[in-house]
Amino acid sequence: MSDPHSVIDAPGSQDLDGLKSVALAVYVLQALSFFWGITAVIGVIIDYVKLDDARGTWVENHLRWQIRTFWWALVWSVLGIALIWVFGLGFLILGITYFWTIYRVVKGWLKLTERRPVYPSL
Repeated sequence: MSDPHSVIDAPGSQDLDGLKSVALAVYVLQALSFFWGITAVIGVIIDYVKLDDARGTWVENHLRWQIRTFWWALVWSVLGIALIWVFGLGFLILGITYFWTIYRVVKGWLKLTERRPVYPSL
């Protein structure tokens, strides 16, 4: 039985370092999205473009993590903004979403530097 935390490299994968650089660039874009939101959109587009190239590698896990981070942050941000005007509860939702996104970017970035999947089941 293999260790779920071990590095997973698919046989014949040619450019893992290049894919790792792409994942790193997207983490940077996600971090910059706290200042300029459009960078998150650019990052998720890059993730979708490179996903097929990363299939079967440990980097695929990072790209999927980043895609999920983008979509869930977007959903919760829209909900938070909508609820600001209705209940004021939106500020709490936006704050939680903000810190959750920071957590996801930091955790992913750290795992990427270790050349490990972010989460074994992704």
